[in-house]
Amino acid sequence: MDQKDITLQVGVKAFLKNKEGKFLLLRRSEKYKDIKGNWDIVGGRINPGSSLFDNLKREILEETGLVLHETPQILTAQDILRVHGKHIVRISYIANIEGEPKIDGESTDFKWMTIAEMKAEKELDMFVREILDQGLIK
Repeated sequence: MDQKDITLQVGVKAFLKNKEGKFLLLRRSEKYKDIKGNWDIVGGRINPGSSLFDNLKREILEETGLVLHETPQILTAQDILRVHGKHIVRISYIANIEGEPKIDGESTDFKWMTIAEMKAEKELDMFVREILDQGLIK
């Protein structure tokens, strides 16, 4: 397949940390039942033409009602899907956040979790687990 025939999509995600040192995870709705792991960090696909930071702020606001006031620190980029005709890259960040989320229809629940609780969560998103296993969050 010629590279120009491949659709590239980029997603931005964030480990949002509260004052207690816990991270926000959202439970995916049934709409995302084909994705391995129900508990994921906040984020989504970018709108081309807008900065990564603006896209991340938009996703956080849309999914949680929370406002990101600081510039997040980038953690890693992952190839999350490379199949015939499609390549999706996920860029993950870490940032401090204040307030309690008001989740949208893409999620059915939320939890604030410690790193140990995330590692013990059986239904954790596989790419979040990969970041934890690499020791990128401390």
